[in-house]
Amino acid sequence: MSMHAKTDSEVTSLAPSSPNRAVYYVQSPSRDSHDGEKTTNSFHSTPILSPMGSPGRQSRDSSSTRYSGSLKPGSQKSSNGSRRHHQHRKAEKQWKEFDAIEEEGLLDEEGGRRGRNQKPVVVMKSILFDQFIIQAGSDASGVGTEMVTMNSTVKFIFRNRGTFFGVHVTSTPLDLSFSELTLASGTVKRFYQSRRSQKTVSVMLRGSNIPLYGGGANLSSQEGKPVAPVPLDLNFTVRARAYVLGRLVKPKFNKRVQCSVVLDPKKMNVAIPLKNSCTYY
Repeated sequence: MSMHAKTDSEVTSLAPSSPNRAVYYVQSPSRDSHDGEKTTNSFHSTPILSPMGSPGRQSRDSSSTRYSGSLKPGSQKSSNGSRRHHQHRKAEKQWKEFDAIEEEGLLDEEGGRRGRNQKPVVVMKSILFDQFIIQAGSDASGVGTEMVTMNSTVKFIFRNRGTFFGVHVTSTPLDLSFSELTLASGTVKRFYQSRRSQKTVSVMLRGSNIPLYGGGANLSSQEGKPVAPVPLDLNFTVRARAYVLGRLVKPKFNKRVQCSVVLDPKKMNVAIPLKNSCTYY
């Protein structure tokens, strides 16, 4: 009885003085268990008081704080972390859109890899000659030669077949030449063409007092006007550029056009169709 009472007093003396101090139970093997034998039931529980400021309590408290803080609803993130997360999500979204566009073959200048061609299309419509005058003159150095002054208007259709993007369009000079000598030229004024739309483009080609030198020997004229058909060549390149996902992706599309045109003196101021007179590269 005395021994039992002593044990109780010892336990009482070890009891926590503060309700906030934790009590740990340590299980030790029973004396009856033998070495090498596995037992699950022969364990005694002994209460052990964790001292204040012990590493075990600090570790538990810190881990508990971290755990509860990470799961606390409405916990406020740092501004830098939120900004980085937003930028990451935005970049991820852009690249997903880029992958989708690339998957459709829209960025391939040679056309869709699965047959879905999204390249812009150029279709020549007509050319109209409203002036063609041949007269004697001299160049800037005083050399006498035949000279040509002419005006004409070229029309073509530009069609943007892009499903996801518009394009900015320009061109090289439209050159109208006779025997490789440029008689008139003009340029396309830069414009923007929205997706899945088209536009008829009109360009004025002009040339003033262009010396022919020996190239005009085959041209016969009467009162300054040609009396026979004049074969001419029209050459230019249409250039289009798209800006996909802002300026992240900038595919280019070029279409070279070459047309064989005949100026008929009897058809001045009449639009001459070019449907079957042009080659596209």
